[in-house]
Amino acid sequence: MSFEGKTAWITGASSGIGAALAREWANRGANIILSGRDEARLAEVAADLPTETLILPFDVRDDAEMQAATDKAVAWKGVDIFVANAGVSQRSAAVDTDIAVYREIIDIDLTAQIAATQALLPHVTGRGSGHLLFISSIAGKVGVPMRTAYCAAKFGLAGYADALRAELSQSGVQVHVIYPGSVATDVSRNALTSDGSKRGRSDSVIDNGIPPLEAAQRIIDAVEAGQREIIVANGMEQAMGEMRRTPDQLLDQVAGMVAAGYMEKMKAEG
Repeated sequence: MSFEGKTAWITGASSGIGAALAREWANRGANIILSGRDEARLAEVAADLPTETLILPFDVRDDAEMQAATDKAVAWKGVDIFVANAGVSQRSAAVDTDIAVYREIIDIDLTAQIAATQALLPHVTGRGSGHLLFISSIAGKVGVPMRTAYCAAKFGLAGYADALRAELSQSGVQVHVIYPGSVATDVSRNALTSDGSKRGRSDSVIDNGIPPLEAAQRIIDAVEAGQREIIVANGMEQAMGEMRRTPDQLLDQVAGMVAAGYMEKMKAEG
């Protein structure tokens, strides 16, 4: 598979995995659409890219801004690759955490990512090709302490993506779920605490994690290879992810239900 001349749209692209994916895809010849809330930081990322770039800043929780961005992205060069990457993590025990924190994390990490994908679906299904990437987490496969809201959102995102993959299995659109472990980003520093405030400091395991560019290379190589579940982790985190990996034969079985007319039957039954 060649990404030369393709267009990759990445949300949460101002730093971390999102920015690294933009750089790596651009190095492989793809045009890049960068989205996030901070236009200045997106411009800094864009300045280093060797291919054509479009900056579309918006808040993923603003449906009107998101739809306007989708229309602009489609009108620019079309979208061959979409990465639902925007998100926020958590560092607080469930017993101490305000319910508003759950609502905020689930809104950003799950509902907003679904909304952005739904807005783009008519375009990619109409083209009959493309790749949809959902950045979950090892915490989207294994419940991790101090991250109950984050785990709920990331498990949910994987569930949406798995069901969507089955629905699109006859369309030519491929769906990939990415399960990163510790990657050296600001994810822990920006995580929400029990009252919704930012934590403001990182973890040693994050600081010593996989470099973002290496994570991006591993992700894109796996997309190129057609992998549906992509675990990007080392050591114990990788082992945990592999223990919870969905067998390919099960993913094939669910896709086979669609090929056999399951959706049409369900629609006919109302």
